Amino acid sequence: MSRQIVLDTETTGLSAENGDRIIELGCVELFARKLTGNDLHIYFNPERESHEDALKVHGLTTDFLRDKPKFGTLANDIVEYLRGAELIIHNAAFDVGFLNKELELAGLPPLRSFAGEVTDTLAMAKQVYPGKRNSLDALCDRFGVDRSNRTFHGAKLDAQLLADVYINLTRGQDALLIDVSSNEPAQGATVVAIDLSQFDLPVIMAAEQELAAHEALLSQLDKSSNGRTLFRQNG
Repeated sequence: MSRQIVLDTETTGLSAENGDRIIELGCVELFARKLTGNDLHIYFNPERESHEDALKVHGLTTDFLRDKPKFGTLANDIVEYLRGAELIIHNAAFDVGFLNKELELAGLPPLRSFAGEVTDTLAMAKQVYPGKRNSLDALCDRFGVDRSNRTFHGAKLDAQLLADVYINLTRGQDALLIDVSSNEPAQGATVVAIDLSQFDLPVIMAAEQELAAHEALLSQLDKSSNGRTLFRQNG
């Protein structure tokens, strides 16, 4: 199983090609869908001012960043940290574009030459929730992820929130990984056979309120899937 790095950046503006730079990098490591604590968080001196709109988002002033390292001085360490890992990023094209520009300025090859595949959680969310708001804030609210400390956008905090969102987005996928090729029990496992015929299992019918709630949910699914609800097709 490969490492996964949930990654976020903050920048001086919106265009790496027009000279905007990364000012913060936040990375959270997952292994087997669990936080490992092997995280990475760095502020950078971008050697330029942040655009006014960007400053309102991240709140990282030029004075705060003045004594921070330049990206190029730590670029090799960042490459080694990310090497071979799957990168999980919200709106990945933005962050990847900035990282590749910083690597280019440092004389290093792009992400694809040393990192694993890039998973865009924004694209995933749009597939799961078409037509819905799928910003990080919206997904946190949808999954009940606490973002009460998010006064400003911060790369480390956003990466931590995104890790929680990603685990919720992909919940249930572990079941697809079960090896059903063998009926043999795992080594050391105890198998207990139970004869269910000895039990008188009652049949409990759904209450009217439960049936109404179920029908309302199916109606919502019909609307979002343009009438392709599998339950109705197979019912």
